[in-house]
Amino acid sequence: MRKEIEIDGCIEIPPEMTMDEFSNIFLMFIESKGWSFGGGFSEIIDDHYINPDGSKGEHVLE
Repeated sequence: MRKEIEIDGCIEIPPEMTMDEFSNIFLMFIESKGWSFGGGFSEIIDDHYINPDGSKGEHVLE
């Protein structure tokens, strides 16, 4: 039997932490438990998604 949990939320991290640092720590935690993660990460600063080029994207409520 396979059981999955879908997560829909935000994690607040220190402003100096990069997306790569966070995702590495998160994935190491998941893998240390023998679990797997399928999905993606979105960076949000001041209520706006951050585009891959570092520019501000859409507001999170749009």
